[in-house]
Amino acid sequence: MRTIFQRLPRFASSMLGALVLLVLQGCATPPAPYDYTAYKDARPGSILVLPPINTTPEVQATSSVMAQMTRPLAESGYYVLPVSLVDETLKSNGMFTPEDAQQIAPAKLREIFGADAGLYVKVTRYGSVYKVLNSETAVTLEAKLVDLRNGKLLWEGSAAASSAEQANNSQGGLIGLLVKAVVDQIISASTDRSHPMAGLASQRLLVAGRMNGLLYGPRSPQYGKP
Repeated sequence: MRTIFQRLPRFASSMLGALVLLVLQGCATPPAPYDYTAYKDARPGSILVLPPINTTPEVQATSSVMAQMTRPLAESGYYVLPVSLVDETLKSNGMFTPEDAQQIAPAKLREIFGADAGLYVKVTRYGSVYKVLNSETAVTLEAKLVDLRNGKLLWEGSAAASSAEQANNSQGGLIGLLVKAVVDQIISASTDRSHPMAGLASQRLLVAGRMNGLLYGPRSPQYGKP
């Protein structure tokens, strides 16, 4: 008995240390505020969305993402050049891939389209992945906003969306989970379930007002407010 009681202080000390570590992990340092100095000086009012570079095997990723970026930018107070017109103009000038389009000099893009800033997007994840007990559909985007008048970087950020965020795997037992995963995978293969996720990721990436996100544009009532 004496040996057990002698060990209790050491055990309590170990437990206290583990609890402190958990608390410290839960209180992670928030990201540093983004430096908007160049952004505020540039005051862009119009944005050219360039075809997103697709680093995934899914060929529809570029068109799916590009088609859903106008709305959050417009709602944030910017004039957005029609993406279909941009795409056709680029192709008519021999720029058939997103890589070609994003290699054009900012000054040249400014000359052709007249926009204040260009949005350079990369799709790093798009599609469904089958796992043992579930099937996840996810989209991850990265973006840079560049001043087309001088080539300066104004802002950069990333966002993601996943069907796993709302998945409920607590019911149905193991067999139910396996059946659900197979059904989800079949549906994902027959329909583009990534398209809604691309819309959600685009919204999270481009809607103004979120932490370290885009600033409000001149057509928003929130423009210029702290």
